[in-house]
Amino acid sequence: MGKYKCIIFDCDGVLIDSESIAIGILVDMANDLGANMEFETSLIDLKGKSLNSCMALISERIEKPLPVNFEPDYRINTFEAFRKDIKPIEGIKEVVENLEIPFCTASSGPANKIRLNLEITGLLPYFDGKIFSCYDIQKWKPEPDIFLWAAETMGFQPEECLVVEDSVSGIKAAKAGGFDVFGYTEHDYKNELKALATQTFDSMDRFLGMI
Repeated sequence: MGKYKCIIFDCDGVLIDSESIAIGILVDMANDLGANMEFETSLIDLKGKSLNSCMALISERIEKPLPVNFEPDYRINTFEAFRKDIKPIEGIKEVVENLEIPFCTASSGPANKIRLNLEITGLLPYFDGKIFSCYDIQKWKPEPDIFLWAAETMGFQPEECLVVEDSVSGIKAAKAGGFDVFGYTEHDYKNELKALATQTFDSMDRFLGMI
């Protein structure tokens, strides 16, 4: 392996193919309230954003506060959909099976959601005990806190770690923390990551060779 001593993977869109499922449910729930959102546009606009940011956007569109049960209902709906439809990103199992340095995942989602999705996709054994959630520290990307916490807990300095991200907010968070960050571009619909990331790649088959 090269100069990096630890890899910090984002979860949604990097380890598991979940964002289209979650955003689809969010759009359906928003439209039930009269938001008139389109799935394809929302897939681009909401990618990588925290749920709080997405809910604020929906509230603006309907010009009133969301129902108090919106977030709990969203969690129930997405968990049911994940159990049925979620899959690992193609090639990621081969990556983690062959990594010769420590690695972990740092995600904006709640820890129970991260664990569920990793378990369903068969990835939990690789990440058990190495899951870092923004909800645990109440700091969200593009703030760097989640990556700084993950690096410190894993026992490394930012300059010793590589972050793997698929969103603009995630890449900005990593850079703000002093990390190198590779952008995974399979779902980079607006071609935004290349200008921001240290390097980019569009297939997990390439990743091990890059580090």
